[in-house]
Amino acid sequence: MTAGIWWFFSMACVALALVPAGAHLAELPHKFRLPAHEYLVVQQLYAGWSLFGSVVLGALLCTGVLIVLVHREPRLLAVAALAFLCILATQIVFWVFTQPANRATRNWTVLPDDWMRLRTQWEYSHAASAVLNLIALFALLYAALSQGTALFH
Repeated sequence: MTAGIWWFFSMACVALALVPAGAHLAELPHKFRLPAHEYLVVQQLYAGWSLFGSVVLGALLCTGVLIVLVHREPRLLAVAALAFLCILATQIVFWVFTQPANRATRNWTVLPDDWMRLRTQWEYSHAASAVLNLIALFALLYAALSQGTALFH
């Protein structure tokens, strides 16, 4: 498989991973104004979004392959490594901050006494992931634009 295909799939997977994270970021200021019951109702809209995890795994795989394919080209290696590390960081953020909040609230079906702290943790962890996904996507797009069509040959 040519490197161009890996660049394409890397950009596609990272862009798709940005969709839910970006949605969370866009919703954040509005959701903080919701009272407890309404917040719990809104959180149910995310049922099934865990399927986006496969896109994140695809982004990790594709950018990891890119690192191997471009390891002799320092500039492209740096870009691929940056994208990979950003996507990896989204997973660290998820497992350290998002998932514990999901577990404590039983995926937002109950609100424990400290639900406001958990909400803040959950919302800001998604915001951080959105920023990391955006950096990864911009890094890959920068490589594509700076290399022109040579990247896809």
